[in-house]
Amino acid sequence: MYKIIHLAGGCFWGVEKYMGLVKGVVSTEVGFANGNFNNPTYEDVYKGDTGFAEAVKITYDSTVIDLSSLLDYFYNIIDPTTLNRQANDVGSHYRTGVYYENEADAKIINTSLTQLQSKYQAPIVVENLPLSNYYPADEYHQKYLDKNPSGYCHIPQSKYDEIL
Repeated sequence: MYKIIHLAGGCFWGVEKYMGLVKGVVSTEVGFANGNFNNPTYEDVYKGDTGFAEAVKITYDSTVIDLSSLLDYFYNIIDPTTLNRQANDVGSHYRTGVYYENEADAKIINTSLTQLQSKYQAPIVVENLPLSNYYPADEYHQKYLDKNPSGYCHIPQSKYDEIL
């Protein structure tokens, strides 16, 4: 059974590449989630005043991987205690978040964030919100690191190596 979750974890290029390697992930698409106007461009979002987060729409097969396990992979590549920043990516559009389409996912996400908090002294700042809107980014940004293997990524290569 295919399900969808949207994950924001800094620059969407690396999150898409990493999550696409997870067994059970069927497809990924980069875009913009939970902003305050229609049809934003990358340039609009990059300005930082749109309310959007760079996010990855993930379609996964729940008979292969459950949401809790998928989130564990996601938490492995973010700093959940840093507000509006991941590595060198700074701004509200680089915030961390889990945005769900199915209300039943909210409890699973909340439980996973509570478990994650137990591993940190600083407060977890990962958003857990219903998806209010989502717009795909231009084709140029889709599978960017596959098209540009030496392109910028805030996720260390060692994280990719762990999953392979």
